[in-house]
Amino acid sequence: MQFHERGYVSNDPRIKAAAGYGINRPTELPDEMDVLVVGTGPAAVAVIAQLSRFPSVNIYAIEKRDGRLMQGQADGIASRSVETFNAFGFASEIQDESYRNVEMNTWSPDPKEPTNIIRTARVPDDAQGLSEWPHIYVNQSRVLDYFLRDAERAPGKVVPNYGIEFLDLEIDRSHEYPVAARIKYVAGPRAGEERVVRAKYLVGGDGARSQVRTSLGHSLHGEASMHAWGVLDLLVNTDFPDYQVKCLIQSHDQGSIMIIPREGGYLSRLYVDLGETDEHDAGTVRDTPIEKVIDRANEILHPYTLDVRGVAWWSVYEVAHRVTDGFDDVAKELKGEVHPRAFIMGDACHTHSAKAGQGMNVSIQDGWNLSWKLAAVLEGRAPESLLDTYSSERKVIAQNLIDFDKEWSGLVAKPVDEWEDPDGLAKFYDQTFEFPMGYMTQYPENQITTSMKHQALAKGLPVGKAFKSAEVIRRSDVRWIHLGHLHEADGRWRVYVFADKAAPALTGTPTAEFAEWWLSNPASPRVLYTPDDGDTDATFDTKVIYQQDYTEIEPGPTPKAFKPIKQPLVLEDVNQIFSAGHGRDIFRDRDISREGAIVVVRPDQYVAGVFPISAREELQEFFAQHMLPVS
Repeated sequence: MQFHERGYVSNDPRIKAAAGYGINRPTELPDEMDVLVVGTGPAAVAVIAQLSRFPSVNIYAIEKRDGRLMQGQADGIASRSVETFNAFGFASEIQDESYRNVEMNTWSPDPKEPTNIIRTARVPDDAQGLSEWPHIYVNQSRVLDYFLRDAERAPGKVVPNYGIEFLDLEIDRSHEYPVAARIKYVAGPRAGEERVVRAKYLVGGDGARSQVRTSLGHSLHGEASMHAWGVLDLLVNTDFPDYQVKCLIQSHDQGSIMIIPREGGYLSRLYVDLGETDEHDAGTVRDTPIEKVIDRANEILHPYTLDVRGVAWWSVYEVAHRVTDGFDDVAKELKGEVHPRAFIMGDACHTHSAKAGQGMNVSIQDGWNLSWKLAAVLEGRAPESLLDTYSSERKVIAQNLIDFDKEWSGLVAKPVDEWEDPDGLAKFYDQTFEFPMGYMTQYPENQITTSMKHQALAKGLPVGKAFKSAEVIRRSDVRWIHLGHLHEADGRWRVYVFADKAAPALTGTPTAEFAEWWLSNPASPRVLYTPDDGDTDATFDTKVIYQQDYTEIEPGPTPKAFKPIKQPLVLEDVNQIFSAGHGRDIFRDRDISREGAIVVVRPDQYVAGVFPISAREELQEFFAQHMLPVS
């Protein structure tokens, strides 16, 4: 990380000085605010953490519980989520306390003795090299803790207001604060009191039984699979050799178990197949006693046994695959004419089984997708139409999740004697791994994502998908570093200039000519959308990547567009110049044209567009769709 740019910092640089609404922030919920967040689930905490980094935005969050979540239902963390944690500054810490998945083992009936199970396959995690980030398991409550700690460390100093229940809302677009939310205190000295607060925007991250969703008139649509599962977090003594390895176990006639190891070295989660349920007797299976679930687990694991010494958490559920009919308050017929004021995300929008491990992961991306857009609109940097893209982008992703989970959970429950290929489940897991890793998302063309017209210039960085990092050499300290790991959750756009064949020069090369235009031309997006009194990279984090070995690169001949100025000391930042070296060549690894290319990346790390270095009007037209010139 970089710091000292404002002057010497002697304390923890991750803890930022309070600014704006973060200075002496009142603990009591005000009558009016910019954003009211309902809930503190995975989607909601991503919004809280992101908006707390913009202290000019007055944000408050309410939670019905009287304190932090003690135990979360979710535990699987996709690589894409770990990448997101890195942008918020806590990836390394959460990895240290988590379980890192390295393979999935499958167990099937022994052909010689079908009542016994034997290991039949080992599937390496991410054998395709989709990401440098790991696939980990850790309790959801810890994920929430880290996001909320980040929010408290950020300049906005946002801390949720616990013990407050959301009841309903009304929206009056003629009001300066259009959303009137009725709330009720359910804990503390004011318990039982109701009041109305107003917000410019309301964000509902209040779970599968979302009251915000109900208030907006939306409902979940889909179907239940009529298949029940018991889920248990267990501390056991066992002779089963893979208890601390992710496993999918299919017995001859007792159903299946999925084992998900947990953090700490002792705990594992078991999803135990309880069989089909009666559609005319819905809910009865939820009364299954824990002893019966454990007995079923032992029957499936035969000849191995579980001696249960402790149960950290358990539940019984029926798989349901449902997605909401709307992600915001705008009716279908009014899309594009009016812009949303209230949103829902996470489990309020999509419910599914836990076995694909995507609920928390997709929810986090819901929250990040929305929050940077809210910040841009509230700070006057983007038109309200930018908020239309939240619903259009995330609803498709939610449906993709439901479709994938329906197929995956059906295969997990499929009786072993119905498989033509005994290794079919392991092969499906390997072939579709990009989805649970979190990298299948690809946003379509819209105002913040271009067409694929120039994709050939950077074939390994698909437009609409998460930026796929690769190592480069940072010239300032000749250190090799992943380019994408420098992307912080700060609301800025990334402009990666992959230079043409010529070495650094101040004039006479395509890269130098672009740099001069980008730095000072009145039509340049950098000039149009960057405040005059701040850092020159306040809106666009612009980096140059040269093809040459770092030993051939000197900072001196590098154009000033790639050496931003930091206020108030007017320090020149020379840490944005990169090159090849020590066997690292991002041009080769990501199939980037040696003629050069510009890759624009959104604040949430998705590739917005690929452009030729000669692009001028195209860049102007692209940013004009979703940015407002500084006044």
